[in-house]
Order: sequence, then structure tokens, then C-alpha cells
Amino acid sequence: MARLHSRKHGKSGTKTPKAKVTPKWVDADKAQVQDFIVKSVKEGMPLAKVGIIIRDKFLVPSIRPFLGMSLSAFVKKENVLPEYPEDMLNLIKKAVRLRGHLKTSKKDVHNKVKLLHIESKINRLVKYYTASGRLPQSWKYNSETAALLVK
Repeated sequence: MARLHSRKHGKSGTKTPKAKVTPKWVDADKAQVQDFIVKSVKEGMPLAKVGIIIRDKFLVPSIRPFLGMSLSAFVKKENVLPEYPEDMLNLIKKAVRLRGHLKTSKKDVHNKVKLLHIESKINRLVKYYTASGRLPQSWKYNSETAALLVK
């Protein structure tokens, strides 16, 4: 897939398992995995990290056939979904760090442009999440309040 602002294509990406069913060698307890997911999301662990721990600790290669739904759908069903989406929070953290860098390095023109790119990605995500109902319709990205949101 082509990158938005870099004119490069790249080869990185995840490869999902070919089988759509849970392998026979998986002996993880479904209730134990579900309890771990709910407990770790309530503690504030990102969903991506939860999935990696389930893969490594419980030896579940793919969560979707194991639970019968995706990880985010399960978290939504259990009503422990975080207030803000993880991808948007990661971009906001990156923008806050870059703003702090630009306060000390005022002549860094390249990172000024990259900050504009990051903030445009954030605004596109806000538009998507407000349309899908994940964020309130009145939610707007503001760089001053973003620093408070991240801390």
C-alpha cells in the first residue's frame, strides 16, 4: 500500500493465518483469555499489546476464530472500550512530542511540514470516528487540549 506523504510503497504488513478456524493444538481456556482481555483493557493496556500477549502467553494464533469475533468487537461487547481510539491517541502523542521539539528548534522546517501531515491524519481520523459514532459529533482536535489529553 502506498504511503500518503512519502511517495513510497513499502512491503511491511501483517500476514494473517490462512486457516479460518482455531488449530487443534490450541489448548487455551476461553474464559481465562476473556477475563485477561477485560482486566488488561480496564487497566489501560492498548488493544494491540493485548493481542500480542494473547498470542505469546496463551498461544492463540488468531483471536477472531478463537472468540468468534474480533478483539475490538469483544471489548465493545463487554463495555470496556477505551474512550479514545488507540490509533488516534498514538498520532496525538506524536504531534505533542513534535510540538515540544519545535518549541526548542524553531528553524526545523522539515518537521514543521511533518507536523502538518500528522495533524491532517488526526483530523481525518476525527472525521471518521465522529461519523461512525465512536467520538461525539462536537469533538474537535486542538493542539493545546491534546497535550492535556495525552498526559
